[in-house]
Amino acid sequence: MRISTTIFLTDETITPVRLARELEQRGFAGLYLPEHTHIPVERTTPYPAGGELPREYGRTLDPFVALGQAAAVTERLGLGTGITLVAQHDPIALAKQIATLDHLSRGRFTLGVGYGWNREEAADHGVDWPARRELTSDRLDLMRALWAPEPTAYAGRSGASVRASEAWPKPGGGAPRTLLGGAAGPKLFAEIAARTDGWMPIGGRGLTESLPVLREVWEQAGRDPKTLQVVPYAVLPNPGKLARYADLGCEEIVLQLPPGGEREVLGVLDAYAQYL
Repeated sequence: MRISTTIFLTDETITPVRLARELEQRGFAGLYLPEHTHIPVERTTPYPAGGELPREYGRTLDPFVALGQAAAVTERLGLGTGITLVAQHDPIALAKQIATLDHLSRGRFTLGVGYGWNREEAADHGVDWPARRELTSDRLDLMRALWAPEPTAYAGRSGASVRASEAWPKPGGGAPRTLLGGAAGPKLFAEIAARTDGWMPIGGRGLTESLPVLREVWEQAGRDPKTLQVVPYAVLPNPGKLARYADLGCEEIVLQLPPGGEREVLGVLDAYAQYL
């Protein structure tokens, strides 16, 4: 099992360069970063975990800029988003960012995709909240058209479109590994099987019950059962939990790091070393 990490990197935490170097030197498999462009102060959307929204949500570094720094100082460390709010991006510009990062890192990028939870943040990006799932799917398809080997036009259901274009560089393998985050359910599982390489469940709770359902949907969509990837995300580990994920066939797990300075974060990495 590969042991990766995630962290809310901010202007107050350990830097991307320092963290990436430490992760690679210690033998961790990857670094995944979340995304929030901004957090509106007047917010009615409740924090999904309950209580007050933690300070780091409004201070996150841009994940693509931070991962670019991490890529430049490492050679093997996997780089990913956990998650990219695709509906809040211009898909043509996002496709270029992703392809460039994957090209410069020699195919190390994983695109974690999510629908978001903050209605006010999405509204400032012009996102119609009930339509965000369809918009995300549409923009993923548009990006894949730009990543295609030959110029490929795309006209989507939600208005996303692009002419047949020269768009280089291309991501390694034609498209980066793509994982969809979200709570278990028929709509999510159908989308995973239709457009992605697997599932990124936060915390990994309930996998014993939900994984057989996802595998059935995956196979019904004509996908090779051996190719499904399930990557539990933002996990606070213990030996029993990791053993259970391994028994369920998870080949990678993403451990949560605190949004702290160097001393705090490196201390947690020391504690996590037992799982490598």
